[in-house]
Amino acid sequence: MSIPRGQFRRVAERERRRIAFTLDGVETEALEGDTVLTAILTARRHLRIAEFSAAPRAGFCLMGACQDCWVATEDGRFLRACTTYVAEDMKIVTRT
Repeated sequence: MSIPRGQFRRVAERERRRIAFTLDGVETEALEGDTVLTAILTARRHLRIAEFSAAPRAGFCLMGACQDCWVATEDGRFLRACTTYVAEDMKIVTRT
């Protein structure tokens, strides 16, 4: 596995099965068992752009208690990135 450029760095459990998903139209990989938040922040430096300030956001509590990590699927369903596991062929949209 190449060294990721994301906010998170994977230090253990690197041998889990790879899962392909799409992030804002770009084919991306995660490992089976990763949350959507982990998958996104392993791939890039932020989760999404805040709707009120255009500032990058990376989640806040990371455990489902706040409202900071909402993202959408390509078909319009909203989900919490920190409590949803990434699935094969999932299409995540973080830009509105």
